[in-house]
Amino acid sequence: MALDRRKLLHASGLAAAAAVVAPFTPSATASPKQVRPGRPGPPTSGADVAASNDWSIFTGRKVGVITNPTGVLANFRSIVDDMAAKGVEVGAVFGPEHGFRGTAQDGASEGTSVDPRTGITVYDSYGATVADYVRFFEASGVDTICFDIQDVGARFYTYIWTMWGAMQAASKTGATFVVLDLPNPIGGQARGPVLQKGFESGVGQLGIALQHGMTVGELAKYFNTVHLPAAGLTPIQDLQVVEAQGWHREMTGPDNRAAWILPSPNMPTPETATVYPGTALFEATNMSEGRGTTRPFELIGAPYVDYRWAEALNSKGLAGVTFREAYFQPTLSKNQGLICGGVQIHITDATRVEALEVGTHMLVEAKRLYPGFGWRGDGGRWMGLLSGSARFAEQLDAGADAKTIVDSWRSELNQFVRDTREYLLYNGKR
Repeated sequence: MALDRRKLLHASGLAAAAAVVAPFTPSATASPKQVRPGRPGPPTSGADVAASNDWSIFTGRKVGVITNPTGVLANFRSIVDDMAAKGVEVGAVFGPEHGFRGTAQDGASEGTSVDPRTGITVYDSYGATVADYVRFFEASGVDTICFDIQDVGARFYTYIWTMWGAMQAASKTGATFVVLDLPNPIGGQARGPVLQKGFESGVGQLGIALQHGMTVGELAKYFNTVHLPAAGLTPIQDLQVVEAQGWHREMTGPDNRAAWILPSPNMPTPETATVYPGTALFEATNMSEGRGTTRPFELIGAPYVDYRWAEALNSKGLAGVTFREAYFQPTLSKNQGLICGGVQIHITDATRVEALEVGTHMLVEAKRLYPGFGWRGDGGRWMGLLSGSARFAEQLDAGADAKTIVDSWRSELNQFVRDTREYLLYNGKR
């Protein structure tokens, strides 16, 4: 996922209203799912729930769909293709980073065009401002916005900010907003520092935890009730969340492995998503985060790294992971074409992985062991945008140990958990 900076836009308006949760349940015609003996079947997405009710939620509506290749039914058919075939009036599709059909790399999009399969205009919404979304909605004549994109649970994964921009535009235009909810693939537990004022960017526009522990539907409810009024906008009068069925907060990506679709080119597996909230912090350093390899965010290294890093990390006994000494040659991005020493993170128990703790230990040990370790050229500013404040970079530069860094965000994280509890839709521990 490209981690570009975008300006956080506020607009004026009046505060009112509350979110509405769509009261849909799967019908008897829902597609059957294979169940492994002794294990529960995979969850049913909000899209499958809505489709099993013949998309009746959109009856009489002209719909604009914000989606990408993850917006599919259990049979892997695109929701746009299915809606169009079954009589839903789809007035537009809005393609985020990587595009509607997913043909673009990180930091790119597919452009505005007419989709050859459906004949629907696809607007390029990557990097769109609120004003852009308002113009798109008005030009296409849509009165209902449908959001269906797989998030991976990290604040700096930009699809949730695509949703936030579209929600602001829906508030300004009076559009209905429907979220076809999906499980959070790394579970429903919040972890890490909360974004502080002054560090808003395209990789974090609101004060949420780095590993937010919410589904996109839950985030939409929270944004609508808390953050739209804070931005001077009226909450969306008709916000509907079609809940996923059969998911609870303790479930992680491997529980739904069969249905995994790459939400972006560098998020190939559920294991990638599991470690991503911690290892994506290496974006801020001069080390490769594995872009240009087949295991991005699982292979981390640099030309100056040797066997000592893996040994030091394994001595920590971090829960749910082990580190294998590895050597690789990135084909793109940082250290392209250079042989890098480093580690591959192997997940031994996804339910026990604390990605932020893992990433913090990795950064602390890399700095301790290697004089060549450093920021990517901005003095740690990028780490501030990723982590949410200047504190992480300052602590790392000062030689703080991992426990000190992790403990520093406990209070703000606990407050975030308390603040968001009432917006949760699914059961389990948090």
